[in-house]
Amino acid sequence: MKRRDFVKVGALGSAALITNSCSNISSSNNEQPILLTKSKEIKVISTWVSGIDANKEAFQILKSNGSSINAIEKGLNITESDPENTSVGLGGMPDANGLVTLDASIMDHNYNCGSVTYLQNIEHPISVARKVMEETPHVMLSGKGAYEFALEQGFKHKNLLTDSSLQKWQEWKDKKTLNLPVINHENHDTIAMIAQDENGNLAAGCTTSGWAYKKHGRVGDSPIIGAGIFVDPEIGAACATGLGEAIIKICGSHTIVEQMRNGLTPEEACKVAIERIKKSSHSLENLQVGFIAMNVAGEVGSYSMYSGFDFALHDENRAELIKSNYEFEWE
Repeated sequence: MKRRDFVKVGALGSAALITNSCSNISSSNNEQPILLTKSKEIKVISTWVSGIDANKEAFQILKSNGSSINAIEKGLNITESDPENTSVGLGGMPDANGLVTLDASIMDHNYNCGSVTYLQNIEHPISVARKVMEETPHVMLSGKGAYEFALEQGFKHKNLLTDSSLQKWQEWKDKKTLNLPVINHENHDTIAMIAQDENGNLAAGCTTSGWAYKKHGRVGDSPIIGAGIFVDPEIGAACATGLGEAIIKICGSHTIVEQMRNGLTPEEACKVAIERIKKSSHSLENLQVGFIAMNVAGEVGSYSMYSGFDFALHDENRAELIKSNYEFEWE
């Protein structure tokens, strides 16, 4: 059964609630938004080098007149099924207890959104998040409830812990220091994506297995609408990657969209979010965060705390990996 009409109204109310809860860290919501003309040029951006293959799949969907939300789901499915990527889905690094727990979120151009947290044994959490968005009156399902819902929707149980990831976890556990690995360009925890279709409609999504060896039960920014992803149909979209705890504190993606509302470019808006993380964090040591953004005019940008962050761009003219501007060099 599809989401009822009154739920659509409720989704708008939820979006308003997110906006109000973030009002202390974003610009005035009473200001009129900067009016931008929607681009009709299809385009995809996503975080890190793994975004290249994900973008390729997403772009083919857009080129076949597909919607931005379809492009997001199918593009991120590629990364979720890659056992060599230890930050997402199959082959994802386990938590401190040796369990692979997944988070994902998705949002379209009508404020519809869905997410899952602490999902186990399901290969495609981004697809489950979309089902939450389209088939329930809810925004987020978690843990056992998310797993049971996935089975009801036809998803299959699958062991996601590969031999390689299991071995790395065992080596970490045997060290007995139990220090968490640094999140950087060699060890990050997310793929996030923004797509614009031929109608100018934006969508965003994020999927992750989270911080390697995290405390059992930990959830980061990725499944939180307004932190990991956010889309405003009048303005643009933003996504985050990196240390989720820091991103949650400033409602990172929502902050960026609000800055674009006030006239900043995507890169300038991402930089504002990084500045706010600097102010809200007790220590910046090993605190890597990266943001990507796209406005409705099709302009893109990124910014990160430290060097090493890059994002993939795919449009009619190019498919490439772009190094992000940043605040600090890794020492």
